[in-house]
Amino acid sequence: MIMPKIGEFELIDQIRKYATPATPSTIGIGDDCAVIPQRDGLDTLVSTDMLIEGTHFLKEDITPRQLGWKSAAVNISDIAAMGGKPIATFLSLALPKTLPETWVQEFMEGYRDISQKHCVALLGGDTTCSPDRICINVAVLGTCPSGSAKLRSAALPGDMVCVTGTLGDSAAGLKLILSNDKAASPQLVQKHYCPLPRVQEGLLLGSCPGVHAMMDISDGVGSDLRHILKESGVGAVIDTDSLPLSAELQSICREKGWDPKQLALSGGEDYELLFTMAPDEKPGIPYTVIGRITKDPALVWKGSSRDFDGYQCFKE
Repeated sequence: MIMPKIGEFELIDQIRKYATPATPSTIGIGDDCAVIPQRDGLDTLVSTDMLIEGTHFLKEDITPRQLGWKSAAVNISDIAAMGGKPIATFLSLALPKTLPETWVQEFMEGYRDISQKHCVALLGGDTTCSPDRICINVAVLGTCPSGSAKLRSAALPGDMVCVTGTLGDSAAGLKLILSNDKAASPQLVQKHYCPLPRVQEGLLLGSCPGVHAMMDISDGVGSDLRHILKESGVGAVIDTDSLPLSAELQSICREKGWDPKQLALSGGEDYELLFTMAPDEKPGIPYTVIGRITKDPALVWKGSSRDFDGYQCFKE
């Protein structure tokens, strides 16, 4: 087999080599969204995301309504990660003929619920038949004031590395789902099934000049932080003892003998915001400082002797 010899980052780098260059004012591959300047003082933000049955979800372990919610939420989160306002989505579905009609109705109810919560219109998409598995693709559009999008390439030495919310809840929920133990913590399971994109927090952070680089946490801090460091040409020291962990996560980790740091840094799908910020900035939202950006390009995990890496597809 060929694909498992490279990781997701390496695959994106290969694709990037063949991409037609954007105009100087357009920002393309390398961030949560592409940024396309408009004439009225706004930039358009565009992103797309795909969910494949068996890779991103197990049909038997998630309700159609939860899957509809999650499909929209993870894309809306990309707009929040740029400090933008989500406006609209386009939904494409490839579905097996064996799916009951009620599945589609329930899926769309969940998709509608999260979309209405953030006033995001569904403007179109595509449908087709799949031989056996469900494939969901969502494109999302948003806006932000011209030149204000928060990029992964903007981190500066001396910045604090910060996160919103708590880390590791979704990963713990997934472990419970895979071990058929959902009843042990419905709260953590819900965090995995129905993430909450940090739209309002993203808008507030987007308005702060001292907030430099930003992205959402989809593959885990251990993976996503590396995107910021690579694009910005910097390093970081992360204090693993300062990670924000929910009481529910700490409780289930004690009960199951799980490592909370591993879940918080490598688990992924928290969809919290990871951002770097000047020490004197006051963003006006709750956040936790977990480290700092350095000139040295190394990534150091203070308080742990191990390395932490997040999820990457194609890796064996």
